[in-house]
Amino acid sequence: MPRIYPIGGGKGGAGKSFITANLGVLLAKQGKRVVLVDLDLGGSNLHTFLAHQNQKTDLNDFLNKTINNLNHAALPTIIPNLSIICSINCSLEIANLFHAQKLKIIKAIQRLPYDYVLLDLGAGTHFNTLDFFLTSNEGIFIFTPEPTAIENTLRFIKAVYYRKLRQLFKQNAFNVIVKKFLDRSNDTSIKLPDIIKFIMEHYPKRGELLKSRLRESQFKLILNQFRKQTDPTLGVKIEKVCNRHFYSKFQFLGNVSYDERVYDSIFSRKIYMAKYPYTPAATDIQFISKKLTDISQVPISVSSKL
Repeated sequence: MPRIYPIGGGKGGAGKSFITANLGVLLAKQGKRVVLVDLDLGGSNLHTFLAHQNQKTDLNDFLNKTINNLNHAALPTIIPNLSIICSINCSLEIANLFHAQKLKIIKAIQRLPYDYVLLDLGAGTHFNTLDFFLTSNEGIFIFTPEPTAIENTLRFIKAVYYRKLRQLFKQNAFNVIVKKFLDRSNDTSIKLPDIIKFIMEHYPKRGELLKSRLRESQFKLILNQFRKQTDPTLGVKIEKVCNRHFYSKFQFLGNVSYDERVYDSIFSRKIYMAKYPYTPAATDIQFISKKLTDISQVPISVSSKL
């Protein structure tokens, strides 16, 4: 069973693809078999961060049944042990996947024969993005120090939890619970902590099972584009906020320093970790990759319904 890390966040430009690519490089250099899957459907660019040119076979061939095994779409990169599954050849309508197509991709990802599978997700809270994030109970949230980025990340986390609730309950049962919650609430909006508390109080058996399911998740946080003027404790503070308001375990993995040479590496079609291995940002990512490999708990991919 591979360690699957969906990598997401609420805002475009937070550096999800950059982190995904360079974490993959470092994990591969540790001798791990790693595959990166570009699931930023309709806006894929992960291959650019790896200076990868050959995209003749990709996710589109799996969806149109040209190949019947997703691993056959995995192409080797110039880094030993590191492969990539691109999605650049998919149609412009790929962002609007059919439900059956989405499930097909998720099940295929869970069967990939690698030590680590890193999923590069798109921005926003589209159902497809949220379901891809919930492929595993070990997701990584990427955010930057700007207030809007932090707000969007917290909104994305809430959307992930709300989507998880919908997965855990059967649709009709969930709709009944939401209706009863709104009937008893003076507020027409649904606040995630409130509805979880409502379930705990009014459906105690389901509430206890729900709590145990949520505790299976072990989420990670990475603060990208860290600058000198940024509060050095910001990541830890957000970790504490998440652990206070949600029932899953959140762990802050570390800061990744801002570096203008990231853009230089992209324009020169060089892998950042290979071109600038001794920069502060490279050191930061090395530290984070070591933390990931030190985590010994085996992930549980998908929780069953209540």
